Amino acid sequence: MSQFERKDEQNHPRTQVPEFTQMVEQSLSRRRFLGGAAALGAVAFFSASPVSRAIAAATGNSPLLGFKAVPASTADTIVVPEGYQVERLISWGDPLFSGVAEFKDKGGNTAADQAKQFGDNNDGMSFFPVDDNTAILAINNEYCNYEIMFPHQGKNMSAEDVKCAQAAHGVSVLTIKKQADGWRVEKDGKYNRRIDANTPMAISGPAKGHPLLQTAADPKGELALGTINNCANGMTPWGTYLTCEENVNKYFGTREQIEISPALARYGMAAEDAGFLWNRFDPRFDLAKNPNEPNRFGWVVEIDPKDPTSTPIKRTALGRFKHENAELVIDKDGHVVVYLGDDERGEHLYRFVSKGKYNPNDQAANRELLDEGTLYVAKFHAGQDGELKGKGEWIELSHGKNGLTKENGFASQAEILIHARLAATQVGATTMDRPEWVAAHPHEPVVFCTLTNNKNRGVKDNQPVGGPNPRAENHYGQIVRWRPTGGSHTAAGFDWDLFVLAGNPTVHGEGLYAGSANINADNMFNSPDGIGFDQGGRLWIQTDGKYSNEGDFAGQGNNQMLCADPDSGEIRRFLTGPIACEITGLAFSPDQKTLFVGVQHPGEDLVGSHFPMGGDSTPRSSVMIITREDGGIIGA
Repeated sequence: MSQFERKDEQNHPRTQVPEFTQMVEQSLSRRRFLGGAAALGAVAFFSASPVSRAIAAATGNSPLLGFKAVPASTADTIVVPEGYQVERLISWGDPLFSGVAEFKDKGGNTAADQAKQFGDNNDGMSFFPVDDNTAILAINNEYCNYEIMFPHQGKNMSAEDVKCAQAAHGVSVLTIKKQADGWRVEKDGKYNRRIDANTPMAISGPAKGHPLLQTAADPKGELALGTINNCANGMTPWGTYLTCEENVNKYFGTREQIEISPALARYGMAAEDAGFLWNRFDPRFDLAKNPNEPNRFGWVVEIDPKDPTSTPIKRTALGRFKHENAELVIDKDGHVVVYLGDDERGEHLYRFVSKGKYNPNDQAANRELLDEGTLYVAKFHAGQDGELKGKGEWIELSHGKNGLTKENGFASQAEILIHARLAATQVGATTMDRPEWVAAHPHEPVVFCTLTNNKNRGVKDNQPVGGPNPRAENHYGQIVRWRPTGGSHTAAGFDWDLFVLAGNPTVHGEGLYAGSANINADNMFNSPDGIGFDQGGRLWIQTDGKYSNEGDFAGQGNNQMLCADPDSGEIRRFLTGPIACEITGLAFSPDQKTLFVGVQHPGEDLVGSHFPMGGDSTPRSSVMIITREDGGIIGA
């Protein structure tokens, strides 16, 4: 969690306490948990015995995991397994075009420089092949660390500084070429592009033109400027990139005395921002001057990476909230299904089902599939006798259904989508422990979601302990998974279990805080965040948690990346990152022999990292390339 996220949390406590169907708090022993749903295979969903599951997770004989696990590390470097190698692809500030200044150590790049340099704090990314030797990497640039970006550490911001920060946000699109020594960024490449906080964006879908999206600069409510706080991502089978706007409230504020509406407050808006100070130099982010501007952020944005002249599109049918990623699958009936997490403590997990069906022979028509469809929110039912498995249902968020009426404050479908969080509360959806990335198994109708942590679980009235959120004041996190009824992603119901409860068995010994059966002293971690599958069915897990290595987090090292066998439940640590970083974003080349991994905010809060350049250099977020020395498949 960055310094801005901590300040944001202090400034913007959640003000609305919804009514939910209560799950009974269970006091579960370690024995009960071992007999529950941990270490459950995707293929043998809910079928293996508790004993066989525990043995499978502990033996270390997974046929999917062919590397030797690395130990926890607190070093200011990346550590990978024996037989693997890692190198830098690109870092914050590297120019994408000729004639653009190189990154200036210790600050000094202008806004004009940054507008054509690789953005800051890279996060989710996707790989788009062009031909055998050319590809496109589309990479999110989530936010900036002012204490690192500016010599004054953000204490004396100017209008130029804000323009520079705005230019560091958004998305970087890179042309990469396969050379004899691996993939390299092509400066002035055909597809190179920077999309930032001031890039024109079309608004599409049911909320297009709604009065809540209209401003003085855009009275029609059809053309927004910019995308910000781009966290994770998705990609479509028709070749477009989905970038997701997350903590957009951080950038809004005002010096004037105003009353924040309940709807804006639910999205974290307040008079005092999180420290970015954009509202002092750009009236677009001043809540008193532009009260509707926040409604134009918090969407999923679709980008055509192969057309640098194209206008990105904010797809309002997917709902507005703090989007983590957008996991898109084509259901067996042809409908497009997108799973979406809302990354905040006590928020919800969503699903979008397209009205039309995917047509592999008409990719142009497919580009409208994300504009019409139905948004749903998840409700989990607790298992019997405290078992960490159960059933769930998707509740439709459509106007006139499930209490979403004008009388209850929802005058239209557009308002439901703009205020998706309020709609989820109205229908009684389950509050979750920060639902972040969602990943669908490439060969089975099984879906996984990281629930990163939640200090409010069991503390706030709207966040009771139970079901997929079994621990009070949860600071380790877990991964929930579900199989849709009948194997169809469009089904109304699903069966769920917990694939893993992160924990620390060396500190807690037994109980839920020690973690599930597939957690041990050699692979323990906290705060699972990014996840994704490779084509072999391996589940890759990235963490964004405490790296203090003190107290409850003793021995867990810096943030890391692990690899799991979803059938046996075995988890091995594959990579550790540098000091104070988050490991986030992953993409594979089609042959599965190159893995691109993001290292975000190394050295945040000035804790001493000089990654990746070493010496006394400024720490810089970077995208790294990982390959095997023998040229084999990653992880196998």
